[in-house]
Amino acid sequence: MPEDHIPSLFQPLRIGNTEIRNRIVMAPLTRQRSHLSGVPTDLNVEYYRQRAGAGLIVSEGVNPSAVGYGYLFSPGLHTPEQVAGWKRVTDAVHERGGKIFAQIMHVGRLSDPLILPGGADPIAPSAVQPDPASREYTVTCPRPRRDYPTPRALEREEIFGVVEDYVHATRCAVEAGFDGVEVHAASGYLPMQFLSTNTNLRTDDFGGSVEGRAKFLLLCVDAMSDVAGPGYVAVKVSPGWSFHNVYDDDPVATYSYVVRELSARRIAYLQLGDYGMDWDVYGTLRPLFDGPVMFVAGFTRSRAAETVASGKADMIAFGQAYIANPDLAERYREGHDLNCPVIETYYTQGAKGYTDYPVFADADPGRLQPVDALPTPMDPEVIT
Repeated sequence: MPEDHIPSLFQPLRIGNTEIRNRIVMAPLTRQRSHLSGVPTDLNVEYYRQRAGAGLIVSEGVNPSAVGYGYLFSPGLHTPEQVAGWKRVTDAVHERGGKIFAQIMHVGRLSDPLILPGGADPIAPSAVQPDPASREYTVTCPRPRRDYPTPRALEREEIFGVVEDYVHATRCAVEAGFDGVEVHAASGYLPMQFLSTNTNLRTDDFGGSVEGRAKFLLLCVDAMSDVAGPGYVAVKVSPGWSFHNVYDDDPVATYSYVVRELSARRIAYLQLGDYGMDWDVYGTLRPLFDGPVMFVAGFTRSRAAETVASGKADMIAFGQAYIANPDLAERYREGHDLNCPVIETYYTQGAKGYTDYPVFADADPGRLQPVDALPTPMDPEVIT
């Protein structure tokens, strides 16, 4: 990959209501360092401040309501205390010249009465239990160590209440100083449960056809845009991905419709992930969206630069690389080698593996990997 492609990653870009200074995005990353109350901590403030060199930070998933939680120590964005906590984060990012969107994440059926208010059942479009044999039950995010229960199917009128939860979270994001919000409609969470044919068995106007299955997501986007403007709202999708035991009979048809509808709404951007599908996700869907598109999953610096320089994408999001390298954008610009991530600390509740990764000037050369490599976990034998 010619080195002259690298500057393409450092061009400014207008997304919705804001301009970002480069095309390098910190992907939304679940890290489990908030209070059990969902209020961001001092660690959260420092973590995001360290990574403000990104053109855009997309926050970890934040819950829009008390029934949207699926993991312990995950943050929310629906109480005054949570808003105040996030205001400290956004202030820290803005003081370093960064931009940050809040990713609104409702887990839907991927929760448990043990962590929901009053022992409530998780909610979903239909009463379909996640497969107990699915490998996702062994993930290390802190949650009750047992099979997910069968969720409660939402009554039709209740769905509008959930949409209002997204609206309330959007108002909270404005108050907290975020530059925008991103609807998490990927990874098997609630909007994707509505979109997917194996988890949405409804026979009313929120099920059946692709138009019915997409109705919940589009209602959320419309209602959120009504209160903050379409330039404040973005969406993430992972077309065809079966993570968390969701499946679609025809993902090309489903997501072609969804992407066209989102394009017509002039949202800030679309985050599009290809997680190893057997069809060309980017080539099929990118031409259908008339606006900035972010690609995510499996990109190196060189591949990202080539993708942006060619015009295939406008931004590239990096996940594990940003966990381990708070100064990732600077390292990519200067060609400096990268810290190795320590997977064992991804979902623990302390500074180790969270805010203690060094910038390049302070890094141990023996613990680095080439700048154009994919993040390679460090051998546990050398972790100190």
